[in-house]
Amino acid sequence: KTLNVELLMIFAAVGSALIGYWAEGAVLIFIFSLSGALETYTLNKSKRDLTSLMKLEPEEAVLLEEEGTRTVAAADLQAGDLILVKPGERIAADGEIETGKTSIDESALTGESIPAEKTLGDAVFAGTVNLSGSLTVRVTKANEDSLFKKIIRLVESAQNSVSPSQAFIERFENIYVKGVLLAVGLLLFLPHFLLGWSWSETFYRAMVFMVVASPCALVASIMPAALSLISNGARNGLLVKGSVFLEKLGNSKIVALDKTGTITNGKPGVEDMLLAADIGECECLEAAAAIEKQSGHPLAKAIVEYAEAKGIEPAANVSIEETSGFGVQAQYRGETWLIGKAGFVGEEAAGQFLTAAVQKLAKQGKTIVFMKKGEKIAGCFALKDQIRPEAKAVIEELNALGVQTAMLTGDQPETAAAIAREAGLKIVVSECLPDRKVEEAKKLKKTYGTIVMVGDGINDAPALAAADVGIAMGEGTDVA
Repeated sequence: KTLNVELLMIFAAVGSALIGYWAEGAVLIFIFSLSGALETYTLNKSKRDLTSLMKLEPEEAVLLEEEGTRTVAAADLQAGDLILVKPGERIAADGEIETGKTSIDESALTGESIPAEKTLGDAVFAGTVNLSGSLTVRVTKANEDSLFKKIIRLVESAQNSVSPSQAFIERFENIYVKGVLLAVGLLLFLPHFLLGWSWSETFYRAMVFMVVASPCALVASIMPAALSLISNGARNGLLVKGSVFLEKLGNSKIVALDKTGTITNGKPGVEDMLLAADIGECECLEAAAAIEKQSGHPLAKAIVEYAEAKGIEPAANVSIEETSGFGVQAQYRGETWLIGKAGFVGEEAAGQFLTAAVQKLAKQGKTIVFMKKGEKIAGCFALKDQIRPEAKAVIEELNALGVQTAMLTGDQPETAAAIAREAGLKIVVSECLPDRKVEEAKKLKKTYGTIVMVGDGINDAPALAAADVGIAMGEGTDVA
């Protein structure tokens, strides 16, 4: 029941037809309809993208009961239920581990590339992947209260919120249309009586005024420029959801970036190797490569890649015994080797090897993996997620343009600070889960004005949607 621009366009088109300018009226309607169609397409695409996010949530769960197991819908799970999660399966509900220990890929929620090691009593979340051991999980939250469902709700609410400029346009539109229609009404009669124009000339000029006053001129001036930017971007692998975001980029005062998979590659790599005095580098690398070659853990793969880069060819068919989430044990050339965390190789032995150099590496946010040969620590690897080569250059360029840069990450403070120093970032916020990322993005927006959020993966989706401009990159682009 409100007057809007569409109504003005119809009147202008009818008016141009009445004075014999059919082509002008048709062009007017065509350009306006095209912009409306593009807007509708974008909105529908947003709804489709949200359904691909929902697909990552398991639909079924294996419920443990006294009489055995049965498959139930994940939506029917209640707090207190006990569920079975096999290796390779997604966890169906938020809960705590009752039995079993494993590594869990939580990158969908925290963005962290290195799997989280979980054992009895640890919290697990719906939508994350159980990588190794079999688990029984006690459900602590009903399906609709899970962290994953919360992310979907956050994205929905961010999509439905109207920007201040959009709200202004909607208010202005109603007043503008009323003003133009009132002016046309006056032009239809007043010039005839006041200026002595003929009725046909008065009507003709009133119609010309309405056609010119229709905001189609504004749409026509912006559309070609925006479309050329969008199509040019698409040819270079850059997909833009709408011209409004291109406009906002020009006003941006701060760029907030996720860490894992955005500033970094999302894959750990060996940065340092420290050895005991009586151990040769070759012997240590050969043993580590041969043993870790049999494991599928991301840290093990990084160690094998490091050894291969040094020219070591890992021996095949080494039999290993893997303690999920802690380390591996194997017999290699008549010696017992243990590779893993301090607790796995023995706190006392690891403690003796924790020299100032090792402690310094740990403070830099690096993950320390110890190697034990027989009863003695042979050395250790220090691993860290690797910064993308181009990230540093991009951050330097943004800083040079006077645009502030910030990092919002779910990672530990030490790791976050080390990456920020290396990349040249000014503001760092660590240990951010999805809902906190949204809050932090809003705080930065309040302080600096227009904010751009850059991220990959689902965990960044709410923050991407809440920012003025969201830039999704990497493997999580389709969902984000």
